[in-house]
Amino acid sequence: MEYALLGFFTGLSLILALGAQNIFVIEQGLKKQYVFIICLICSLSDLILIFIGIFLFHYFNQYFNQTVELIFNILLIIFLLHFIYTKIKTHYSDINFHNELTSISKTNIIIKTLGFTYLNPHVYSDTVFFLGNFSKNYLLNQKISFGIGAAIASFLFFFSLGYLSNYLSKYANSKKIWKVINIFIITFMSILVLYIIKEIL
Repeated sequence: MEYALLGFFTGLSLILALGAQNIFVIEQGLKKQYVFIICLICSLSDLILIFIGIFLFHYFNQYFNQTVELIFNILLIIFLLHFIYTKIKTHYSDINFHNELTSISKTNIIIKTLGFTYLNPHVYSDTVFFLGNFSKNYLLNQKISFGIGAAIASFLFFFSLGYLSNYLSKYANSKKIWKVINIFIITFMSILVLYIIKEIL
């Protein structure tokens, strides 16, 4: 129980930062678009990566070098630039939440969610490397408890984030408010791209 609680609070502290993935979950929650699927993909992905880090940390530490990180950063920049471009396009068009719900396919949402999850180098640094390194000297049963605790934190966080945004959507169901939210998303993602470029340089 002690290691499960340690894993829970450690995992929660890492995931609370406002990143591209979390912004995406909030946005889709506000739009009421496939909230359960998005939260489930994000949570299960964290669970998988947490246990990869816990049990195979020394292998990843050997193979995950600066070149691999650079490739992930470049892919993430391309992905985010495309996302920003689509947000700018929708910003200048009429917003209709009900029409948008039917126009976006489940496949498209799944691909976007996987992109925001697996093209983000910080997902690997937080789940695989930090949590794996943190628990590398624990006994096997302690590692399992630690991993379960961290995974529970991810499930709790993403589902709370998605469904709280879903609940708050009734207060954001106006074109004026959504355009303000859209500007925030475009600005935040643009800053994130500049930050990643700065990290590369």
